[in-house]
Amino acid sequence: MLSCLLRGGCSPRLCLWALLLLPLVSLHTLNQHGRRSHGVNERPKLLLVSFDGFRWDYINRVPTPNFHNIMDNGVIVEHVENVYITKTYPNHYSLVTGLYAETHGIVANEMYDPVLNRSFSMETDSVYESRWWEAAVPLWVSIQKAGGRSGAAMWPGSDVKIHGMFPNKYLLYNASVSFETRVERLIEWFSAPKEAAVDFGVLYWEEPDESGHNLGPESPLMDVVIAGIDEKLGFLMNELKKARLYENVNLIVTSDHGMTQLSSDKIIELDEYVSRDLYTWVDKSPVVALLPKEGKLDEIYQKLVDVNPNMVVYKKEDVPEHFHYQHNVRIMPILIAAKEGWTIMQNRTGPFMLGNHGFDNNLISMQPVFVARGPAFRKHYIKTSMRSVDLYPLMCHILSIPPLPNNGSLLNVQDLLYPEPTVSTPSPAPRVYVYSYAPVVGSFLGVAMVLGFLCFYIRQVTVKQLPSLKHRSREMSQPLLQEDLHL
Repeated sequence: MLSCLLRGGCSPRLCLWALLLLPLVSLHTLNQHGRRSHGVNERPKLLLVSFDGFRWDYINRVPTPNFHNIMDNGVIVEHVENVYITKTYPNHYSLVTGLYAETHGIVANEMYDPVLNRSFSMETDSVYESRWWEAAVPLWVSIQKAGGRSGAAMWPGSDVKIHGMFPNKYLLYNASVSFETRVERLIEWFSAPKEAAVDFGVLYWEEPDESGHNLGPESPLMDVVIAGIDEKLGFLMNELKKARLYENVNLIVTSDHGMTQLSSDKIIELDEYVSRDLYTWVDKSPVVALLPKEGKLDEIYQKLVDVNPNMVVYKKEDVPEHFHYQHNVRIMPILIAAKEGWTIMQNRTGPFMLGNHGFDNNLISMQPVFVARGPAFRKHYIKTSMRSVDLYPLMCHILSIPPLPNNGSLLNVQDLLYPEPTVSTPSPAPRVYVYSYAPVVGSFLGVAMVLGFLCFYIRQVTVKQLPSLKHRSREMSQPLLQEDLHL
């Protein structure tokens, strides 16, 4: 436009208006650029790993250099209160929904729904029926609805179509698939081209839970198993480093529950107290769920309530509130909770395990490990305690998605994160940060250009109207002649 003016291709009036508007156009451009520069950044990355049955104190039982590497460069929570009952399926679903079992509906590994008249068991294909899972929305569904992508390697429930969605990438559960293969798949998904890469991943491994059941957590043979888990964690960390993901991915390593030692000397046989004809056995020890035959509830309760000091018998409505284990039709009318270290069986002919979980979630033996590192987390930070349901809002915060209603609280765990920048005054003034000095600079330049143009314009007109200095005084006292305009 300025070149047009200097060439004389625009009328003086048109150019004057153009120059007056130029500062406003420049300001608009600067403002738009300022907004773009504060646009949405690439979504943060998060990988959640669960080593089933990894008790909180295992990391100090034998040398675990990889766990300690994460602790030294990240955070550790010494005591995590998981949800009741402390079994695999309820707790894994709580980790990714932030809900107690009574709310998300996966109340046990074995359960019965009287409304559906269907049974659920982790040992059968019933786990793939969507209706068991849809009282809640797991995080992998939420992030996909928010425009992100997810990947799941064997996490309980992740190979089920929930609210019409699978994870973008997932593996059908197969216990024979090695940990290393699961890790390699996740690395591929995180390393994919930007438009296809996952933002949130979940990884599950069956150990040390299986060994804890078979050997008992106090067995010296568990030392090798625990050391092996640390080596697997080291493999994961090295693969992330080789893929240049380690510094960019937030890594959380936790578990669903702990493990406690059992003894064949601590068995309660229900057949000694009540006939099997009066009930259906739904879920097994240590929290036995009984479905009484019609009209037999009170009779069963009276036969069991005070017969053995090593178990507590509840009617469903009398389960203590702090367990959050009443308000779901899948919780049976009678629950029998064994004291720590005890096993409830119908009789001794059934299989017996040397280690188990499922007990009171306030017991320290039921608490899982929790360590984390990455760009979102503080370094070398120790937190005394948290609740497992608090993990969900924490992960939503890291992933920059709004959490759905949940039983957790970000405030309870926000200290695990790097403190966010604070502003010195509470008054909202976003334009100061967005526009900076652009309006002042733009206005100054615009005024300067207008003044420059006016000076140029006046000079040019004056020169054209005054052909010579010797006629200047006379022509100023007379009207300009037509021919003078074209000299």
